[in-house]
Amino acid sequence: MKPTTNAYGQPVGSDIPNWREPPFPDPTVLEGRFCRLEPLDPGRHAPSLWQAWQMPDPDIANDREAKARWTYLGGRAFDDRAGCERWLEMMSRDSDPVCYATIDPAEDRAVGMATYLRIVPADGALEIGHLNFSPRMARTPISSEALMLLIRHAFELGYRRVEWKCDALNAPSRRAAERLGFRLEGIFRQHRVVNGRNRDTAWFSIVDDEWPAIRESHRRWLSPDNFDAAGRQRQSLAEVTATLSSDGG
Repeated sequence: MKPTTNAYGQPVGSDIPNWREPPFPDPTVLEGRFCRLEPLDPGRHAPSLWQAWQMPDPDIANDREAKARWTYLGGRAFDDRAGCERWLEMMSRDSDPVCYATIDPAEDRAVGMATYLRIVPADGALEIGHLNFSPRMARTPISSEALMLLIRHAFELGYRRVEWKCDALNAPSRRAAERLGFRLEGIFRQHRVVNGRNRDTAWFSIVDDEWPAIRESHRRWLSPDNFDAAGRQRQSLAEVTATLSSDGG
């Protein structure tokens, strides 16, 4: 948005015509083609999440324990199924974050989780985070579509800014953000101390002016024409996003 000038000749932000504060994200089921998101129910989802999170990770060489995938989340907060349920109960206790379980409809089981957090309706801004997708989602459309559903729902509610942040050293998370259409805004140096170590944080966002073109890239990627009979993508999401960016949407 371009700045304007006030009565004193000072540059100020432009007006937002017909601005209305969006509602707080409602606990609703979000249906997609490859997955659905359900409001997290620890009693119902914890057993399948615990099992899914125990699977070996194909993206981590010599992965000796399932805890490795929690590195950039500050470490796994539980050691057994009962602890998993207690942690999920703690996560879903307050109104922020708003937690969702990612459901694989082929098995009707939870295979990951994601949340809205740092929700500020007065500013029309929220963040997508606390992402923990199990290996069951690796290299499947489920992981991308789950995030697309959250992004779409936020803008449909009337939010004007969707944020993503991650450890600046977390290359897979940064690539995922860029594939989905998020733009890097910068690195917050020495932003946090996590387990006694420094964390620089990479900040990304999508704003409402960018959303129509990004929505189209998501639609094109999810189109049945983009997948062969075996369910393999013909064009990657990164390629679709890059194409729309280069041609102006």
